[in-house]
Amino acid sequence: MKEREIYAGLRCAPPVIIRIDGRSFKHILGRMGCEKPYDRGFASAMVEAVELFFKKGGMDSTFAYTFSDEVNFLFLAPTFDRRVEKLDSIVPSFLSSAFTLIMGLDEPISFDSRIIPIDHEHVRKYMIWRQREAWRNCISSYGYYTLRSEGLSKQDAASVLKGKNASDIHELLFERGINLARVPAWQRRGIAVYRDEYQIDGFNPLLNEKTSATRRRVVQDWELPMFNTDEGKAFLKEHAMQD
Repeated sequence: MKEREIYAGLRCAPPVIIRIDGRSFKHILGRMGCEKPYDRGFASAMVEAVELFFKKGGMDSTFAYTFSDEVNFLFLAPTFDRRVEKLDSIVPSFLSSAFTLIMGLDEPISFDSRIIPIDHEHVRKYMIWRQREAWRNCISSYGYYTLRSEGLSKQDAASVLKGKNASDIHELLFERGINLARVPAWQRRGIAVYRDEYQIDGFNPLLNEKTSATRRRVVQDWELPMFNTDEGKAFLKEHAMQD
């Protein structure tokens, strides 16, 4: 019956991005009593789960970008012999387990995933696209939950926002004293996780001299630049696009 495993031979050459999305997380957030539209504890749990994947996942992810219940993992090196079935199953299952442990949940949760083959030239374009989605999510979430906090039903809040563009929602919020330019950067621009090099100083008693060594650590970055700016381009070149 081995021949029935018709997808086992699928391969994808790096670079590759694996995008993870939470399944039915709106209901999960409600059960957990998370603050709306954003909950720092939930965001921290997502980032901690991503960091745990970097440290314990057994796959050499170069960079990860996350907002809401979405995570984008960038892989520049081949892993698991480039097998699509392995990549598409291990990453979301690890994140599901890690998030459950970190949040101490008593009900199972799940993430789905999709694989995006990409080339080096399009990594930045992809990250700009997802960061713009994070911004759209920020605008619509603040608009929706602000109206809900005023007593509108789900249907009425959605009806008020229907057909409104970003400028319209900005004005709606500004009239209520909410300036989206001043909300935390992680809500507007997302969060990144990556490996960073640093130097440690020591002393070699045999040679009686000071020494220096390079180490690597996993970094959580909650203050991202806009990826479509020169600063953002330099940031991605340093942390996401190195060979």
